[in-house]
Amino acid sequence: MRAGPRRQHLLPPQDNRAAMGYQRQDPVIPPQRDLDDRETLVSEHEYKEKTCQSAALFNVVNSIIGSGIIDFSLILLIKGGALSGTDTYQSLVNKTFGFPGYILLSVLQFLYPFIAMISYNIIAGDTLSKVFQRIPGVDPENVFIGRHFIIGLSTVTFTLPLSLYRNIAKLGKVSLISTGLTTLILGIVMAKAISLGPHIPKTEDAWVFAKPNAIQAVGVMSFAFICHHNSFLVYSSLEEPTVAKWSRLIHMSIVISVFICIFFATCGYLTFTGFTQGDLFENYCRNDDLVTFGRFCYGVTVILTYPMECFVTREVIANVFFGGNLSSVFHIVVTVMVITVATLVSLLIDCLGIVLELNGVLCATPLIFIIPSACYLKLSEEPRTHSDKIMSYVMLPIGAAVMVFGFVMAITNPQDCTHGQEMFYCFPDNFSLTNTSESHIQQTTQLSILNISIFQ
Repeated sequence: MRAGPRRQHLLPPQDNRAAMGYQRQDPVIPPQRDLDDRETLVSEHEYKEKTCQSAALFNVVNSIIGSGIIDFSLILLIKGGALSGTDTYQSLVNKTFGFPGYILLSVLQFLYPFIAMISYNIIAGDTLSKVFQRIPGVDPENVFIGRHFIIGLSTVTFTLPLSLYRNIAKLGKVSLISTGLTTLILGIVMAKAISLGPHIPKTEDAWVFAKPNAIQAVGVMSFAFICHHNSFLVYSSLEEPTVAKWSRLIHMSIVISVFICIFFATCGYLTFTGFTQGDLFENYCRNDDLVTFGRFCYGVTVILTYPMECFVTREVIANVFFGGNLSSVFHIVVTVMVITVATLVSLLIDCLGIVLELNGVLCATPLIFIIPSACYLKLSEEPRTHSDKIMSYVMLPIGAAVMVFGFVMAITNPQDCTHGQEMFYCFPDNFSLTNTSESHIQQTTQLSILNISIFQ
């Protein structure tokens, strides 16, 4: 986006959010002026506690690693906000497509982080329960190390207190810790790919690229790639936020996140090929001490990522039902209610794969591909040959196709789920848990002999 010759002052966040209440009043449209990238997009008095650019970077990286990689549409999203004079995803869509678009976006923007909160609870419960089972003398059937108790305990002691913050800038240090732990986990996964990978039987056609159900992977990747639902929150936490500064921040975040995600995916699949589970740590055996440490780091990471998703769900509720502003009492009440419902649902669901797929294709895909592209195409006055418009024309139909076909594939061809079960290669001389060929059985027998040296 090219800056105009003069500056543009945008509506302060509190005034703009008040226009989003829809309590029998027409939406208030901020005044339009020319844009200068050097001008801030939010009023200085609204966010007195600003975070430095490095803290905002860790907030973005934490969000997209807890969930995955950020993409080109994030730039389009902020550019659309600049073009429309808005500072939230909801107000952008309202300005572009009116009240129906606003409601649709609000539903999607609530559901995605809410379902992400559920998936994080599932991961934390599954992962940390295996960690506590490795404590000497602890009965594996002890209720206090079960996934239900762990989910409840982590909610009360960590995720709820962190989610009660009113300013997302306060999560900068938390995100830094989460990013550091992710680096440790990456090192463990790489080490196990070298030491364990050669001893795991390879599945048939393990190296065939893009099988017919590859569209399901796009849905999961969409879940992983998204940061759009909280991008305006992170953007507004910058000191003197501008489109140019946001672009630099996003590029740095992409480099870090792409590196981490590619190595995770590559090392995980090289180790387990077709046996790879939706939660990679479900593939490792419970008696592996190094992986136990990795599980602990992983569980802490998702717990620290959880509050960022709660911030978004709360903001959506505030914008739709409270005119964008929550009193201290309602801030606490809404936060507790959202987290309570997410916790109860996560106690009833224990298969991560289907959660990621459906959230990816139904919520993340339109938030990433369809809506930012549609908003930019309608708002921008650039010629059709402009690079941003070309990318938008490409992304929009791709998103629609992924959403439709991904949903059909997720329902008709669901992933297998081995939640809480040890994989066959973790059991000495156990051939009943696999339908592999005779050569695989021989490999399993050899693997059982190596269990002590590899996993201890």
